[in-house]
Amino acid sequence: MWSAFGHLGPRGPVDGAPALVIPGFIANDRTTMELRRALAEAGFRVHPWRLGWNKGATPDVIDRLKHSLDLVGGEGPVLLVGWSLGGVFARELARAMPERVRAVATLGSPFSGDPRLNNVWRLYERVAGHPVDEPPIPRVFEKPPVPTLAIWSRRDGIVAAEAARGKDGERDEAVEIDSGHMAFGVSPRATRAAVREIVRFLEEVEA
Repeated sequence: MWSAFGHLGPRGPVDGAPALVIPGFIANDRTTMELRRALAEAGFRVHPWRLGWNKGATPDVIDRLKHSLDLVGGEGPVLLVGWSLGGVFARELARAMPERVRAVATLGSPFSGDPRLNNVWRLYERVAGHPVDEPPIPRVFEKPPVPTLAIWSRRDGIVAAEAARGKDGERDEAVEIDSGHMAFGVSPRATRAAVREIVRFLEEVEA
């Protein structure tokens, strides 16, 4: 609870590499505060998605995310970090605007396999108002045309490991950290472990 307090604007050094964090299902920018703090500590200039609560896919969600990406500003490509459903959105945003995206990192995101490989799909259908296997945006399994890292945990507890880990051709690299699903966004330990993997991945793919 305490980790959610603080200002909701951009964090990190003004001249830091830009990053945009997209929250998971039934989460918002307040929920991703600890994750954004961890990225800011690592030197990124971190921006919130600014779209309120994530209540599931809508026909215009990618267009709205394009606006969020525009608000990041600057001329350099942006790192997209998506937690849970936010990672699915990040992948589609990168597919729509690859020239604006440096890389995508997903944290416990159900981007692979059957959309029911999680414990909240029934709740999702009630809140989002559409069947989980018939979303109003395309479900594309092929990886976006940018470097893509999938962070997953066998201890997730909500999203099945195979859904968040993905298969060859669906992401460039998958790495496991020891984290529960909610901890990906709110735990100081888990968020810093995830950020370390993101920094390492960027250094390797850009070397």
